[in-house]
Amino acid sequence: MFVRFEDVVLPGDVVTGIAGHDDKSRIVLGPGLRRCAEQVIVCASGVLKKNNRTYYVDLHQKRYIPARGEAVVGIVTSKAGDFFKVDIGSSEQASLHYLGFEGATKKNRPNINVGDTLYAILLSASKDMEPELVCIDSTGKKGKMGVLDPNGFIFNCSLNLIRKILHPDCPLLNYLGKEVSYEIAIGMNGKVWVNTKNVKSTIAVASAILAAEYYPHDEILQNTNDVLNKLLL
Repeated sequence: MFVRFEDVVLPGDVVTGIAGHDDKSRIVLGPGLRRCAEQVIVCASGVLKKNNRTYYVDLHQKRYIPARGEAVVGIVTSKAGDFFKVDIGSSEQASLHYLGFEGATKKNRPNINVGDTLYAILLSASKDMEPELVCIDSTGKKGKMGVLDPNGFIFNCSLNLIRKILHPDCPLLNYLGKEVSYEIAIGMNGKVWVNTKNVKSTIAVASAILAAEYYPHDEILQNTNDVLNKLLL
């Protein structure tokens, strides 16, 4: 069956309207899609979406499948030689070399302990190898990556909700920033780290994010306002 964008799709469907092999502009096939010869085949059930040059299937999924270049929130579980093992919620733990931090050298190793929470980028992800993380960008700068404040709160949510709140049309994060002073790190692996001035505000922000999953964009602000009013009064 041939399908187009915003259609409900099933595994085996063939997607039309995606740039072909002769198109010189770069495209990215996201979760739920794979290329087979000259066709793009659906391999998961959901709604077919497009974001600029990225094509993906929007589906309700909790298990994370690592993808190169995605930002994730993980917890350091062990250290073995020059590598740290990090739990990112996938079938295998990710590895992180100590040189994957800004300014790290053999004599100047980062102070990383078991239990620390990290915000990192997937350098490589393959079904045949364990995922590899780094806490620097292509220029060697850490930016906002690295060890997160231990006073923050981590919670899990569906991958569908992550994509929803990061969508440019979703007003949730901007609205929360106007009502509550908070820091946030959102991982594409379904883990979210939030830090505020007090426990009540942290619970309010986390609750507002989780409650947004089943509301359309035009109803999120009203629902968020109701949640904040109940928890912050």
